[in-house]
Amino acid sequence: MDWESAVAVAVVLLATALVIVVALLAAAGAGKLARMDGATYPTALTRAAVAFAAVITLAATAASVFATLLT
Repeated sequence: MDWESAVAVAVVLLATALVIVVALLAAAGAGKLARMDGATYPTALTRAAVAFAAVITLAATAASVFATLLT
């Protein structure tokens, strides 16, 4: 593996880790806000899961658009 491809793999891994951290933070915030609003634990967990999935979906869509534009 040459230097450029190693750097590309590192950038992809770091970007993936960043997206996962942001998604987890958004899910934690959504769950906390749901609990503060009086939701039950299952409802708060569902809202957190929806927020996590939304962030991951948005990131995948943005990556797809950028990949299309850059090729």
